[in-house]
Amino acid sequence: MTTEEIVRVAPSVMQMTSKPQLSEKYIHVPTSVLIDDMKALGWDVVDAKQVRCRNNDNVPYVKHLVTFRNPNLMIRSKNGDDVCPQLLIINSHDGLSSFQFRAGIFRLVCSNGLVICTEEFGSVSVRHKGYSFEKVQAITMDFVKRMPQVIETLNKFTQVTLTEEQKVQFAMEAIGIRYENGKSVVDAHQLLVPKRLEDNGNDLWSVLNTIQEKLVHGDFYAKRPNSSRVRKARPIKNFKKDIELNEKLFKLAYQYI
Repeated sequence: MTTEEIVRVAPSVMQMTSKPQLSEKYIHVPTSVLIDDMKALGWDVVDAKQVRCRNNDNVPYVKHLVTFRNPNLMIRSKNGDDVCPQLLIINSHDGLSSFQFRAGIFRLVCSNGLVICTEEFGSVSVRHKGYSFEKVQAITMDFVKRMPQVIETLNKFTQVTLTEEQKVQFAMEAIGIRYENGKSVVDAHQLLVPKRLEDNGNDLWSVLNTIQEKLVHGDFYAKRPNSSRVRKARPIKNFKKDIELNEKLFKLAYQYI
């Protein structure tokens, strides 16, 4: 993405100053500095988002997400189901957030992203006060070094075959992740219908991607527990909820291997 494209979809990303009311002791590091450092390390911005804010005065400083991808890194599959490693970084300019790094993978066949969340791949935080190019370099290098573990995990996903009962159970648990406390009733079977030929299969990888895509994009119908009215689900547009859902789905899938 160019600077102009980033500003158009998430202007807070390119904000150069912090919120005026912050203490003089607060050390501000603009996200644009991180973008420049990541660029020097070979990582380009491929997506940017920011949270919605009703107070126009706060819009330039709100929490935002920047997704980076290295064009030289690709996990290729024998069947063409290739994925790109990604680094997702959250920041804000209101003094309420440090730099938060998360690992992700982007599936080319469906233009969907998953957030990796295992014991090996959690989130890493860097406070503005301790920010440095060397720290960012160390985090990205560590991510690249761990790529063989990612490949091993994805291979295990493809090698695990789920029974019909396990697929339904997986879908029901996934519904519970999106709708905590049973706020909506969803027929689990509709989440198991693939949208593309590449996801026709009973392996864990295909089932995970089918369910994840439907839950994120709202491609299913739900109803309230005490109502007979069925409505089409809404897509998840809040990137914080998107990341949380993806992390929990990946953890859920990981339990099946």
